[in-house]
Amino acid sequence: MLVNDEIHILKQLQTGDEQAFKYLFDTYFVPLCRFMKLYLKDEAEIEEIAMDIFMHVWTNREEFQIKLSFKAYLFQAARNRCLNVLRDSKRTCPIDGLGETLSDNCFIDENVELEELHRLIEEAVCALPDRCREVFRQSRQENLTNKEIAERTQTSVKTVEAQITKALKYIRKYLDGKYSYLF
Repeated sequence: MLVNDEIHILKQLQTGDEQAFKYLFDTYFVPLCRFMKLYLKDEAEIEEIAMDIFMHVWTNREEFQIKLSFKAYLFQAARNRCLNVLRDSKRTCPIDGLGETLSDNCFIDENVELEELHRLIEEAVCALPDRCREVFRQSRQENLTNKEIAERTQTSVKTVEAQITKALKYIRKYLDGKYSYLF
């Protein structure tokens, strides 16, 4: 869908145009469900979450504002809801006997989110200017002190601090607030 078409359809949606909503639903429902299968296995639960997301869009259509694209909004909402379901199901796992160990089928693979976070951070770090990237990696991956980095790069400690601050700001912005609490 072209950006201008999407903007036009979203404006129609905001005025309560049911045909615009139907078009968005028909266009994105199946791909959204397919995406959620990466996180969840229960087909009924996936469809229920997708329906909830579309109901949220419809009930909040007048205040609805999209910063990137409607598709990006939907997929981010779906991802967040799936992660909430996984988190909540982890809390409600039954305890087997007196051993107080969670049953094997209750362990949720949290590596998906962790791998995504690592990938996003690496993308952000790779996009940094050379000097900034070098300083940041020495600080975070090699665990060098600012003084050690300054000696290696033949710069001042203040310059190293400024480069690390610049890198962290860029990474926070790159992550767009999703994981910024980590930095």
